[in-house]
Amino acid sequence: MQSEAHAGLIDTHCHLDLEPLAPHLPQVLAAARRAGVTRFVVPGVHPDGWKRIRALAVAHHEILPAVGIHPMHAALADDDALSALARLAAGSVAIGEIGLDPTYPVPLEIQEAAFRGQLKLAVSRGLPVLVHCRRAFQRTLQIMREERADRVGGIMHAFSGSLEMAREFIRLGFLISLSGTLTWPGAVRPLRLAREVPLEHLVLETDAPDMSPQGHRGSANQPAWMVETLLALAAAKDSTPEIVAAATRDNAVRILSLSGESNVS
Repeated sequence: MQSEAHAGLIDTHCHLDLEPLAPHLPQVLAAARRAGVTRFVVPGVHPDGWKRIRALAVAHHEILPAVGIHPMHAALADDDALSALARLAAGSVAIGEIGLDPTYPVPLEIQEAAFRGQLKLAVSRGLPVLVHCRRAFQRTLQIMREERADRVGGIMHAFSGSLEMAREFIRLGFLISLSGTLTWPGAVRPLRLAREVPLEHLVLETDAPDMSPQGHRGSANQPAWMVETLLALAAAKDSTPEIVAAATRDNAVRILSLSGESNVS
């Protein structure tokens, strides 16, 4: 039985095509539905996974496909890959997961070239972007401004930056996504974001199978557990889960231009 209080939640970032979730996808989706999570944005991270994500979306109407090259794989963003990305963009809700992350052993100039190429494609196709950013917020913001990402907007995935940086991305038309880190003890920055960023600029995600909420630390994350983050956000806002669930859902629907419960015919 679906949770009425949380019905219609959208997990704006989960890797349902990857291990260990993919082999148990029917069970994962059923558990999510029981928790009130009914739609799932599955971003691409590597060209080899794009068609697999598309196939999942065809088989499961609640899966919303995105295509992109993660900064850890930025060296693969050559002309052929970008051409393939352009062909698949028409059946996707966003371009992503793309961005910058100096913690990976990929030279930043290669990451930046891949990021720019995918931003250009997103803007040309009118698609929002799902941005991965870690320890490179100023440079990411600069590139997004230069490439006019404000024309399409998108979501700052599992945002780990400061409140001040969050406000800069919001000015570009981006939503701030909160993950299970909000539930972790001592999570100062996520809690400040939860309290200070207006609800109309927030969405929720799991980043499953990563970033499990505190109640499930040590286990592979799954969309059903996003409710823990919802409850933490409601507490931070001194609001109700029903209000926060509706707002974050509506924000995701707006930024991703979703309608109804279907995505791919």
